[in-house]
Amino acid sequence: MQQEKIIFKDLDSIAKLGADEALALLETDKGGLEADEAGRRQQAFGKNVLKEPKGKPLMLVFAAHFISPMALLLWAGGFVALIASMPTLGIAVWLVNIINGIFSFWQEYRAGKATDALKKMLPQYARVIRSGEEQKVFAEELVPGDVILLEEGDRISSDARLLECNDLQVNQSALTGESNPVRKTSEPILNDNLSSFETPNLIFAGTSVSNGTGKAVVIAIGMQTEFGKIADLTQQMEEAKSPLQKELARLTKRVTLIATGIGVIFFLGNLFYAKTLAAFAFMHALSVMVSFIPEGLLPTVTLSLAMAVQRMAKQNALVKHLSAVETLGATTVICSDKTGTLTQNEMTVSNVWMPGHEYTVTGAGYAPEGEIKLGNTAVRASDDPDLGRLLTAATLCSNARIVAPGEENPNYTVLGDPTEACLGVVAQKGGIVLKELQATAPRIRELPFDSRRKRMTTIHQVREFLPDTDRIAFIKGSPEEVMRLCSTIRLDGHTSRINDEHRSAIMKANDTYAKQGLRVLAVAYRPLTKDCGLPRELSSYTIELIEKDLSFAGLIAMSDPPRPEVTAAVEQCHEASVRIIMITGDYGLTAQSIAKRIGIVEGEHPRMITGVEMDDLSDSELKEALAGEIIFARMAPEQKYRVVCCLQESGNIVAVTGDGVNDSPALKKADIGIAMGIAGTDVAKEAADMILTDDNFASIVKAIREGRTVYNNIRKFLTYILTSNMSTAVPDFSFLLSRGGIPLPLPIMQNLAVDLGTDIVPALGLGVEPPRSEVMEKPPRAADERLLNRKLICKAFLWYGLLAGALAMGAYFYANMLNGWPRVPLAGVGTAVYATATTMTFGAIVFAQVGNVLNCRTEKESVFKIGIFSNKRVMSGIVIEVALLACLAYVPFLQRVFETGPIGLREWIILALVPVPVVLFEEIRKWIIRKRNK
Repeated sequence: MQQEKIIFKDLDSIAKLGADEALALLETDKGGLEADEAGRRQQAFGKNVLKEPKGKPLMLVFAAHFISPMALLLWAGGFVALIASMPTLGIAVWLVNIINGIFSFWQEYRAGKATDALKKMLPQYARVIRSGEEQKVFAEELVPGDVILLEEGDRISSDARLLECNDLQVNQSALTGESNPVRKTSEPILNDNLSSFETPNLIFAGTSVSNGTGKAVVIAIGMQTEFGKIADLTQQMEEAKSPLQKELARLTKRVTLIATGIGVIFFLGNLFYAKTLAAFAFMHALSVMVSFIPEGLLPTVTLSLAMAVQRMAKQNALVKHLSAVETLGATTVICSDKTGTLTQNEMTVSNVWMPGHEYTVTGAGYAPEGEIKLGNTAVRASDDPDLGRLLTAATLCSNARIVAPGEENPNYTVLGDPTEACLGVVAQKGGIVLKELQATAPRIRELPFDSRRKRMTTIHQVREFLPDTDRIAFIKGSPEEVMRLCSTIRLDGHTSRINDEHRSAIMKANDTYAKQGLRVLAVAYRPLTKDCGLPRELSSYTIELIEKDLSFAGLIAMSDPPRPEVTAAVEQCHEASVRIIMITGDYGLTAQSIAKRIGIVEGEHPRMITGVEMDDLSDSELKEALAGEIIFARMAPEQKYRVVCCLQESGNIVAVTGDGVNDSPALKKADIGIAMGIAGTDVAKEAADMILTDDNFASIVKAIREGRTVYNNIRKFLTYILTSNMSTAVPDFSFLLSRGGIPLPLPIMQNLAVDLGTDIVPALGLGVEPPRSEVMEKPPRAADERLLNRKLICKAFLWYGLLAGALAMGAYFYANMLNGWPRVPLAGVGTAVYATATTMTFGAIVFAQVGNVLNCRTEKESVFKIGIFSNKRVMSGIVIEVALLACLAYVPFLQRVFETGPIGLREWIILALVPVPVVLFEEIRKWIIRKRNK
């Protein structure tokens, strides 16, 4: 037997065949394969397992985290610090590198578990018929042509074509994302407009049986199953760098070039222009180079991301990769699922319709809290016999039940189909006690739902429902199908013949609800009186005998309501210029209704694309469609993945939400994958970068706010650090341009002390600035926007930096004015006068940075408005850097190492005044900007 004859790439081919024809095509029969044949097929097709992806050796992955451009710069910075006789600082810089590398490696290692999670979803055993006998075998031993048996609770381990089934319902949520159980049939399916997951005679690996029994023949195993194809798609994708990682790599290269260029300039300038010794020129150039390397950038980024992760965790968003936080901030498009993310995943009856009466139902979810109202008046089933009959029929013609909250689950939960479960809830809202109802009208027969009839019937033993009636049939299903079988209708307590006017009113009400995105069920009944001509044996009750001459009771309209906080979250996304595209496995009309209700689409006629239609679109046509308002419905996994690819190729940063195995390729492909913590499968959680513990879209918007804040904080850090670079460069340039006529105002060791010591702690405080209100009032940063842009350079170098440098030189000249100027270039080195003067230069830079760190906390707002002391880490950093200054000025050992000297009270007062002009000038600038913006 050839492989292509067994494994069907086009599932429609076998779906259209009858059961016997399918068996013949697979060269098997209902007695199953012989043991020898099963063995031969396993040798030909392999085991029913997922293949292991090929990955990089673990040691190479580990080493990569220590040789990135930024890491190499830090290694170099630490080495220079050791050369400059600062072993403590050098080792500290290296430790930062080591800690960050180990942390990054661990995050990446944990992210590579998607395949393991996929394997856990496949069952270990399967029941098969081989050689005419039922056997229990390992699921990995299944082969195409095996006949498998299914019953409630079984997890399905291969793709298969149903041969027989009895009220079989399969939970396909792991593959489709939709939680409603799907009813299956063994009949041939000739419809060409169905996707594979919609084809009712096919079942798939990774799904489970929620109700009924069945028998099926295996058509695909392992990586050839729909489940395996998703696994293969997920495994083939390589981890892409986040926007922040890419930007940090660019920044590192630019800073490296700047630092190297300035170092070369200083070395050559000292050697040939200032005529200094080669050793001094080299050390001076090295110190300048190190001062331009932002050693604190990596720990600041890590701290900023980590603090954002902590804040997000408190808001129900768990982040697996630190860089994912900032990626959220750059997000331009969110591709969101509908069920459970935008909606509550709790079907709720909103309207009950009977001829001449329309009732509204209050309350949402499965908690029986709410009322049935006619106008503004609450109505009970006991007061309205027709309403009572409708609710009774709908509730008893149902197989689902609600489980009240308990110790294990604090919420109401559903066992069975959510659509049926909400019928019992609305009955309770009408005052019906379910246990009493089920006791007085026990079910004695069921005619299960199937997709051709689009209805189900249950027969109950009753004595008090109607005179001379001890049995009654309750029917619910598609309004059109149920109405077609009705000969009478219930009107104001009386039964009348149904006419065209009645039928028109029923379909008009149905169409109205459907346009609102509501799911509508029609309910009818038929009294089975003793003289109705039916046999009394229950086994004789067939569909043809029972489902006719029905009496129409009414319509029940229901929906999965949007989460109450989602509308505001969607509005906030629009304000922040973040697009939302709904990609759902649900029907288009329902998706469009929800999208309009919560504001995702605002136009009257957004484009609706189904999975079947999308197969006919080229990539260019799809990209053109994505430019406008659009909703995707009935999507297959590879189609959702394709949407993400097209959005990314158009320059978007894409976030994707998902909860099922079907979502894992799109989650992994996305710039930021967001899995559901409650409804999500392990596979989705492993493939994602972030997990929502409350499955709530509003939590994504909060996370975007945090991501934008992280990027802003990194910019604040850069501004602060580059300002100190310029303020330390001004004394260096003064020495160089005067050819040593101005003794070096900031010795090499003090230069390094600013960069590797006093600056770092306050800078770390900037990394934890909380989100500001304005961050969600701007569009996402452009893809080509650089961290180190012209605006930042001008602000740091030409505004803050020059001001701080001028103040530092002023302090240096002030100290010399008081104590006398060294007469010969470099002759003052090592003298008390020179030590005091350089300490004042160093101190002025430190205190200028005190003002600078306050300025950097906001972009436009006044620092006094947000509170000078509101960031405790910044305040702690200021205290620490002033304490370090005092230590360098007064501790004899440090005086010798850093060439510092003691300063008096008058000097301290002068230094304490340095932040005043720094803050004052910046407050004036911000005030002008605010006024201009208004």
